[in-house]
Amino acid sequence: MNKETTLKIAIQKSGRLSDDSIALLKECGIDMRNVKDRLRTVSENFPIEVFFLRDDDIPEYVEDGVADLGIVGQNVLAEKNRKVITVEALGFGKCRLSIALPKAFNYEGPSSLEGKRIATSYPVIVGEYLKKNNINASVHEISGSVEIAPGIGLADVIVDLVSSGGTLFMNGLKEAEVILDSQAVLISNQQLNDEQRNILDKLLFRIRAVKKAKKNKYVLMNAPNEKLSAIISLLPGMKSPSVLPLAKTGWSSIHSVLSEDEFWEKIEQLKNAGAEGILVVPIEKMIF
Repeated sequence: MNKETTLKIAIQKSGRLSDDSIALLKECGIDMRNVKDRLRTVSENFPIEVFFLRDDDIPEYVEDGVADLGIVGQNVLAEKNRKVITVEALGFGKCRLSIALPKAFNYEGPSSLEGKRIATSYPVIVGEYLKKNNINASVHEISGSVEIAPGIGLADVIVDLVSSGGTLFMNGLKEAEVILDSQAVLISNQQLNDEQRNILDKLLFRIRAVKKAKKNKYVLMNAPNEKLSAIISLLPGMKSPSVLPLAKTGWSSIHSVLSEDEFWEKIEQLKNAGAEGILVVPIEKMIF
């Protein structure tokens, strides 16, 4: 492998995006051996080096060219405000940055924050939000365990990442308003050369095939021939369903692809239209 044409990608060493980032690269067919407790590894079958870093450092490393690419949450990207290119939303690590406050707090919109003390790990995002809404409030930057701040008298409200809301509930808080929706994104340095862009295009081709597969299911079913038209009308497939004759006279096997978003509704409709023996198979890759 020519080192000059190797892309360097930074991913989270540990934390909520780490496992999914590693899994994505492996699903893209990238050999990543011995990743545990490593700061760097080189793939043997794809021109890529992987750096394992703190998530807060990734935007800076990509902007400075220490890494060519990075996988990072949109929340971190917005907070660090570095000059990088967002290449692709990756669909995992979804969460939201929200205003949360004690259950007894009567929240009536952003104006309710006037004069309040706000604890957060995201002072830049919160500062921009307050400025946008013409709110005067004091922002206290703390790292970790933000949710305990109201309980110990450090702040009146908090702005923190929320996934299920369970941690807020356990600390007597309620979610009042979402400031930012976030998920993992692939970011790029602005100065990639042509060879690096070519490798990035190949990586994106693989990532998009993996993402598409996760959003779809392969379905197989049997049906009497007289009901084929009704069933086929329910199945868009990738272009159109495949129909194959069965050994049993008057019956056919139908193969198609269903979107995860409409899967259960379609399955019910197919069953009502006469489909039998419906099998659902996960798709590993989906390439157009």
